[in-house]
Amino acid sequence: MNLPLHTEFVAFEGSCCLAQGALSEVALQVKTATEARPLARFMVFNASTSEIIDFDHRGTSQEVLARLALTHPASQALKLSVPTVPLTDAVPPKAGPGRPKLGVVAREVTLLPRHWAWLASQPGGASVALRKLVEQARRESPAQDLRRLSQESAYRFMSAMAGSLEGFEEAARALFAADRARFDALIAPWPQDIQAHLQRVAQVALTPLEKLTDVEFPRA
Repeated sequence: MNLPLHTEFVAFEGSCCLAQGALSEVALQVKTATEARPLARFMVFNASTSEIIDFDHRGTSQEVLARLALTHPASQALKLSVPTVPLTDAVPPKAGPGRPKLGVVAREVTLLPRHWAWLASQPGGASVALRKLVEQARRESPAQDLRRLSQESAYRFMSAMAGSLEGFEEAARALFAADRARFDALIAPWPQDIQAHLQRVAQVALTPLEKLTDVEFPRA
């Protein structure tokens, strides 16, 4: 089982699915619907993570897409042309001696003194040891990681769209217990579009771990 290599988005108008696809396409459909029904409630989600996407739908379609290109540059979804400004003053990076950085990103890590002491004693130092530990964890627990991500996404969507619906708390317990039969029974009375999207998002979360052993994470 492979993770999706592209990102899709889904928009809901109330409890009904309004649009799904690339962010540019979904945004423009939401813009049109908002102008036609200004009092309606719209929510846009990343279809994989269920993160809520906020955007400014005022102005022309090109203005909306231009703002999206600035706020969501990594969406891989802005297929329509948007105005761009050439960077005439850009200065190319200066090459210098030393080994390439290989995409290494420096961020803060908080550990106890004994952890730092152990890392410092490892071949290559703390950075090399930490990278090896992360790679080992990625190899040994892809199924658990994928299930956790699916659980978090499903719960995020449930909380936003069904938090006030009957059976929400019990359905959340069934989700984290991977009890598919109980989960499906509890969400059966919910609006059809919410139920259908939630079942797609929660598919991995409700799959037995032994059936997820062939999971492969795409390399960055």
